[in-house]
Amino acid sequence: MGEPARHTEGPRRSELASRRLTRALRSTAVVVGTLALLGATGVVPALAAPAQPGLAAVSPDFPVTVTISSVQPPAPTAGDSLQISGTVTNSGSTPLKAAQVGLSLGRGSTPLANRYAIGTMLARTDPASADGKPLAAPVSPVGDLAPGASTAFHLPPVAISDLKLDPSEGSAVYELAVQVQAGTNDDPASHEVGIARSVLPYFSDPKDVPQKTQVATVWPLTHQAELVTQTLDTDQSPVLRDDSLATDLAPNGRLGQLLSLGEQIPSLTWVIDPALLDAVTAMTKPYRVQLPGHSGEPAHSDNTVAGTGTAVATHWLDELRHAVTQKGDEVVALPYGDPDLASIAHNGSGLSGLSTVLGKAQVAGQVTVEGRLMVDPVGDIAWPYQGALDPQTAQVAQQLGGSKIIVSSASVSDPQLSYTPNAARPLPNGQTALVADSTIADLFANDLATPEARSAAEQRFLAETLAMTRQQPSTQRTLLVMPPRNLTAQSAQTLQDALLKSGQWTNPVTLDTVAGTPADPATADTTVQPADAYPAALRAGELPSSNLGQVADVQGQMDLLLQILTNPGRVSSPFSAAMMSSVSTSWRTDAKAGDDYRTNVSKNMGQLVNAVSIPKKSNKITLAGNEGVLQVSVKNDLTQPVINLELRLTSNQPYRVSVSKPQNISLSSAQSVSAKFLAQAQGNGVVQMTAQLYTVGPNPQPYGEPVKFSVEVSQVPNGVWWVVGAGVLLVLLAGLRFFLQRRKRKGEPDDDPDAPLVDPDAPDGAGEALDAEDGPDSRPSAGSGTNPPESDSRPTPEGTAAHP
Repeated sequence: MGEPARHTEGPRRSELASRRLTRALRSTAVVVGTLALLGATGVVPALAAPAQPGLAAVSPDFPVTVTISSVQPPAPTAGDSLQISGTVTNSGSTPLKAAQVGLSLGRGSTPLANRYAIGTMLARTDPASADGKPLAAPVSPVGDLAPGASTAFHLPPVAISDLKLDPSEGSAVYELAVQVQAGTNDDPASHEVGIARSVLPYFSDPKDVPQKTQVATVWPLTHQAELVTQTLDTDQSPVLRDDSLATDLAPNGRLGQLLSLGEQIPSLTWVIDPALLDAVTAMTKPYRVQLPGHSGEPAHSDNTVAGTGTAVATHWLDELRHAVTQKGDEVVALPYGDPDLASIAHNGSGLSGLSTVLGKAQVAGQVTVEGRLMVDPVGDIAWPYQGALDPQTAQVAQQLGGSKIIVSSASVSDPQLSYTPNAARPLPNGQTALVADSTIADLFANDLATPEARSAAEQRFLAETLAMTRQQPSTQRTLLVMPPRNLTAQSAQTLQDALLKSGQWTNPVTLDTVAGTPADPATADTTVQPADAYPAALRAGELPSSNLGQVADVQGQMDLLLQILTNPGRVSSPFSAAMMSSVSTSWRTDAKAGDDYRTNVSKNMGQLVNAVSIPKKSNKITLAGNEGVLQVSVKNDLTQPVINLELRLTSNQPYRVSVSKPQNISLSSAQSVSAKFLAQAQGNGVVQMTAQLYTVGPNPQPYGEPVKFSVEVSQVPNGVWWVVGAGVLLVLLAGLRFFLQRRKRKGEPDDDPDAPLVDPDAPDGAGEALDAEDGPDSRPSAGSGTNPPESDSRPTPEGTAAHP
């Protein structure tokens, strides 16, 4: 049984070795060919695509996944010892025998030539000859690994002097590779089964960088809008949509940690949404929180609960005031609510109400930050989402007063230089682009929740900034670091560590310093990428035109409401703030919360507008006669008086029924009045009337919904016909009586035809002679005369007309 095995073992090993050699040669050819081409053209791109070092793709020939969780120190100097730890996992289906972890420096300890070389190296997956051979030490045995098994490793410390770095290179960036070797049942000989790559920034001598790179870091303090427009009906306490901000402000919360970490970074640029400061200020006093499911309702004690964040909000705000006044720090006030510039540019065309909202954002932002923090903030900085820019977004930024724009380097033209140019670059429209390095920005774009992710980001940051400084060590240049708005606490901790550890070749400065540094001459023709180059993934997350239109409608309703209020500030302040927050960039990451917030604002505005209205009429009104009074009620359910209103009553058939002129309306809070209109009818029938409130002023506008009702006109009232009928009946009865009396006296001599008629039944001396030309109808009736009695014209619940 042993003999056949000996015959097959050699060919199998040869086949495996051949495959490994082929892969190595292929990888080497790609790298060498690329670098040769770059060397021939003399052009090395300054920016490289982001990669996740420390994690290699798994393939059948290399089944081990290796992660690097710690490199200490991250940027060693001469005399240091290097120690690396991490995890190895057998992701394949075959058991591995006697696995051990080793260390190698790529390219035979030759430094990576530039930033492009760093990106190219980290993009590789399988092992390649460019990774170099494992060093004799350090080595860490990890034993057998069953399929799916994972184990941690800790390489013994190794002195930097033992790495045999090229002394002629001085400070440089090297490939740092952790390789795993093991055998299998089919191939017992130890061979490479996995690799993880990182970078080793080595700083040997301060003389290597006579001019440190000036690095400005924007430190965002933003949060989704929390203050709603409602206040508690009893004591006007502020109301928040939830209490999540209290959690974020706590010392262990996201904003609490961002504040404490930022305080330790010198010359930091704090970028603050003023709406956050207003919400925190509101929380420093007793406040209420909406209960779930009650968004859009008026706030009462039964649909809100007491907020819990007063103490943490007070402490956080005090700490922030102290932090931003430290020597060398700078505060940038975003437009109030941090409006989503790209969404507005791409989807807000033609919405005049939205332009009004944006017109307030810049001034309100600066005033709010100045008032809350007692500092003089910078107010001419625009920051589109993730720094993505196109011409339309730049135009909206300019309308908002953004003469300087924080831009990702991916959104501007690349001058194809062999070094990274200064961050400030002029744009053709007169604005200045403050260009943030996209490779570095991408390192912190996601939550660095694991030690492996944090180590990879920190090593890459240190390597990129050292390589950048070494490109032109005698020429000082500027770099802008742009983390995301929703920077997490763990990512912020990693960024802070990296900034402080790079201090040997970088110098922290404010954004204002970067903006004031002359642009590199090679970037004089910088242009913004065209609209069709705007990232499709970012465009898909924009606020649609329907959302923006909803905000514009609220603005129009508020403009109308403010014209009639005696205390407009109680409405304009909270609703202006809410509308600016309704188009916030923060809703990009939580569209549903944004929809709920806008709906709450819209519903509350509708409730306020409808609180001043004309109650609907349920019955038909009858107008008996040629004239009558029509009464229309107006109610005010607001807690403040209203003025500047006019009530108009119009007829759809004015030639049949006309009404008197409009009437001015003024109402105290919680009051109703009835306005009386004189109606004149020209004919019978049903006529439709429309009651509508209008604002008073140079440009009257309809206010609220019109109320329509019907008026039935009857010029000869039904009661008159009864009177006429009764009179006719009396005349007939009188004639019948005279006829019967004459028959009774039949046979008696005829009376003298010229004698006056006398009632034979009248008492003696009481009969009166009737003038032959007079009749019963000639006597004045009780209802005749020119001054009939006034009918009750007081208003009725349904506004029924009363006859005068």
